[in-house]
Amino acid sequence: MNLFDVYPINNITIEKALGSNVWDDQGNQYLDMYGGHAVISIGHTHPHYVRRLTEQLNKVGFYSNSVKIPIQQQLAEKLGQLSGKPDYQLFLVNSGAEANENALKLASFYNGKKKVIAFKNSFHGRTSLAVAVTDNPKIVAPVNQTDNVIFLPWEDEAALEAAFKANEISSVIIEGIQGVGGIKVASTSFLQKIRSLCDQYNAVFIADSVQCGYGRSGKFYSHDHAGVNADIYTMAKGMGNGFPIGGIIIAPHIKPAYGMLGTTFGGNHLACAAALAVLETMENENLIANAEKVGNYLISELKKFPQVTEVRGKGLMIGIELPESLNHVRKELLFKHKIFTGEAKPNVIRLLPSLALTMEHANEFLTAFSKELN
Repeated sequence: MNLFDVYPINNITIEKALGSNVWDDQGNQYLDMYGGHAVISIGHTHPHYVRRLTEQLNKVGFYSNSVKIPIQQQLAEKLGQLSGKPDYQLFLVNSGAEANENALKLASFYNGKKKVIAFKNSFHGRTSLAVAVTDNPKIVAPVNQTDNVIFLPWEDEAALEAAFKANEISSVIIEGIQGVGGIKVASTSFLQKIRSLCDQYNAVFIADSVQCGYGRSGKFYSHDHAGVNADIYTMAKGMGNGFPIGGIIIAPHIKPAYGMLGTTFGGNHLACAAALAVLETMENENLIANAEKVGNYLISELKKFPQVTEVRGKGLMIGIELPESLNHVRKELLFKHKIFTGEAKPNVIRLLPSLALTMEHANEFLTAFSKELN
């Protein structure tokens, strides 16, 4: 049997990983400035993370949500503490797409409405509702198409107000910083306008924090930079440092009911152990502050290169837009300098490293980047 060939892959086999470095089967060392799509939040094979998972696996790896799972409550309490939202409620799933799927569904349950506002260049996942609110027709199958989604221009407050006046809006879903869309940061005024209109029309503000959450921006959720509270925050990626886990936290005015949502694997013992290890490490090693410090340094230094069209982002979520003449740089960084980065079309290099990235690693990247530009 062959694998279903849907990924354009680099001919590299990673056999070992530690911190912000990985090694291939030839013994070559790479600097990981991408973290496997922003997944590696506390560093590869962090010892506390490995210990937490190993200890849990030696006790119980899985049982369903038909019994008490105390580690779920431990995770909820730690998440509430670090996020500054202790009065919210936690529902655990397995991925970012599943988190967004459940958020959109829960919003519609809450207010009985159908229409959803999403934005140009958004990416929210590949399951049915999540892909329907993703602005990429190439990945939306006919069965996913719906008239219930309204795509609006990014940062257009007039269009947002008009959409609310003309439709019964159930929810607005927005990334605080668009990832796949090219590291576009939502402004404070735009996020505050969404909050205001959702309050006025009894709609649900869904903060997609799958990529831009969990401390990556220098605050726990990137939407926090605007000083607003969303009704539902969606999470995954960095939540488990590589172990599949996702979740939504839900404001207290949205009430649960038996059977409203459900999952087989979500919130299993191993996933919760992984997520707790991530939060404990973030707290003990002050990683959110580190993301802000190292990220600000990188952004400041990158803006000094005259060849760079634009640098966007916050913390360790950075987009470097290059002119077409420099579209080779990302490939050279990987194969010549042994540095993993990401991309966004047409010509943006995305940096999404571990929140534990050191200044030394940041300078290693800047040195290689400078050599390629010059």
